[in-house]
Amino acid sequence: MSIVTVQLGQCGNQIGHEVFSALCSDIRGTHGLCSKKENESYQDSCKERFFCEEESGVPIARAVLVDMEPKVISQTLSMAASSGHWKYNSHSHFCQKQGSGNNWANGYSVHGPRHKEAIMNLVQKEAEKCDRLGGFFTIMSMAGGTGSGLGAFVTQCLRDAFPTSFILNHVIWPYGTGEVIVQNYNSVLTLSHLYQSSDALLVHENDVIHKICAQLMNIKQISFRDVNQVIAHQLGSVFQPTYTAGEGSGYSRNPLGDLMETLVPHPEFKLLGLRNIPQMPENSLPYSTFSWPGLIKHLRQMLIANAKMEEGIDWQVRPPHPGSSIPSTNKPLHFNTSIANLVILRGKDVHGVDLGSFQDPSLYTPWLNPQDAFSAWKTPRAFNKYEKSASLVSNSQFLLKPLDSIVGKAWSMFASKAYLHQYTKFGIQEEDFLDCFTTLEQVISSYTNL
Repeated sequence: MSIVTVQLGQCGNQIGHEVFSALCSDIRGTHGLCSKKENESYQDSCKERFFCEEESGVPIARAVLVDMEPKVISQTLSMAASSGHWKYNSHSHFCQKQGSGNNWANGYSVHGPRHKEAIMNLVQKEAEKCDRLGGFFTIMSMAGGTGSGLGAFVTQCLRDAFPTSFILNHVIWPYGTGEVIVQNYNSVLTLSHLYQSSDALLVHENDVIHKICAQLMNIKQISFRDVNQVIAHQLGSVFQPTYTAGEGSGYSRNPLGDLMETLVPHPEFKLLGLRNIPQMPENSLPYSTFSWPGLIKHLRQMLIANAKMEEGIDWQVRPPHPGSSIPSTNKPLHFNTSIANLVILRGKDVHGVDLGSFQDPSLYTPWLNPQDAFSAWKTPRAFNKYEKSASLVSNSQFLLKPLDSIVGKAWSMFASKAYLHQYTKFGIQEEDFLDCFTTLEQVISSYTNL
């Protein structure tokens, strides 16, 4: 099945470009460490998912690019075309001359309705090119105006136009110190609207990725491109083909559906976090060896201690003892309770790996059977030059603190009515804000009580 990617705003278009580049360089690599037949079925499966073939043999990304200013889209189109390995369809983009001015309401209430028909026509055309449409993957930031406001609007339109398709929103959480003074408002409005129309939200926090660039990738002057490449690597490690059952079953046909089925058992819980190990500069790879037990041990501790990367994990955090009926308020400090987890393993000797430690009932909420709460996908085909790599997609309390913090900051501004006039002039009223706060307070309460 194919996935149509919708890149929204500056951030969405820049990350989208890096994602397609990462997928393409991975399938072109000869470092697959697996049989030729395995490699070919992997490549075919990836192409069916993300690209359509053209006569000239250059794969074209199944993507729609949307922004309210032309600069980033024209850069993105030309960078892809000049790579020679893949490109965007020259007609699948929509841009205007003036941006949304970091105002969510402008993107949602003005640009959205005004350009709905043109944008949805492009999406419809991409969807019709798929033999079988698996769903939509949108990429957007929460802080600005176009990605967040227009992104929320477009997601609602997708839900109306394709009621049975899966929609996964990839959302970039803004830096805590902030690029935009109203980013907390924009974030609250975005999250609460996406919660209504999306199947799941896959979140990356800028602060976390920035730390990975500094501490694991040893980058001195970190650019947005560095950050976006780490995000793209992590996304590729989830969306490249894998076996969701045994190896004889062929590569998974429906990646978005499989992801939702494994990770979103209840519509109240839609926030997914992603961890990927190991991560290091490419020039260190030849000097590094990893064992599966070591990677699994680190990944599990990252899960239960809510660690963002493999350095600086708190090894003191332990799951509560099974059978102890302590109320959730007395849980061991910092312990991260999960609803559902998915571990994806890629590389050598992958089928003999013991993942029993992820099936420990004490990691999960009591209302789900650990057998249902944990899934593993595997492929012997290595990803992106890493001989062995492991990813974790988790529906857990990963995002509880950042969500609580962003809602708290937005509420303080709202209580003093700061900047509200910028939203009311585009028709977003105080009641709308209150509805959004109510939605997110409910989400925070649900995740807190796991």
